[in-house]
Amino acid sequence: MNQIRNYQKELDKILEKPEITGKTLFLHSCCAPCSSYVLEYLRKYFRITVFYYNPNISMEPEYRKRVAEQKRLIQAYNDALGLAGLSQKHSAEGYEISIIEGDYEPEKFYKMAQGLEQCPEGGERCFACYELRLRKTAELALAGNYDYFTTTLTISPLKNAGKLNEIGERLAEEYKMTWLPSDFKKRGGYQRSIELSREYELYRQDYCGCIYSRQERERQKARLG
Repeated sequence: MNQIRNYQKELDKILEKPEITGKTLFLHSCCAPCSSYVLEYLRKYFRITVFYYNPNISMEPEYRKRVAEQKRLIQAYNDALGLAGLSQKHSAEGYEISIIEGDYEPEKFYKMAQGLEQCPEGGERCFACYELRLRKTAELALAGNYDYFTTTLTISPLKNAGKLNEIGERLAEEYKMTWLPSDFKKRGGYQRSIELSREYELYRQDYCGCIYSRQERERQKARLG
């Protein structure tokens, strides 16, 4: 029987290395609430650039609302660092965080989802969506010469952390990049993201983003009355 990997412990070992401090991390983010804990946790170690790329979000107003919240959170985190001037990018609490907003390309998601429309949430369609977003992340991480890349998606109890790490490692090998393993929901990470969402009054959506997850959420609400 294969031993189940503990990705949080693997991350712990990486973060214990003194030479990790100040390395660059290209972090795919699905939304502000999920990134809240991850940024709080990792900015002490890495110079983080958040990559907001989510073509799965089916409605443009929803997309715009989510990306605005992501930018607002990052600004709040940077303001809290108390940096003395533009030339200073680091304080005792961590490094300044940057953000790159990817193109809004829902047509790429729909093309990817062809033939997978009836898959249940958390199944093959979701796995293909993980790869769509992580492949773009890997491409830009390579182009930007980042030391590591990873995603906030593993913080969600509804996302398959093992599959996300499997895809990330495969893409890392393909692009000759270094994947940062994670299972951010561990050690109270998910609960902390809820606390931070309240603290910063973040918009916290109740479905992943795509039309299929939205329909599933609406069915759940209908069943609950």
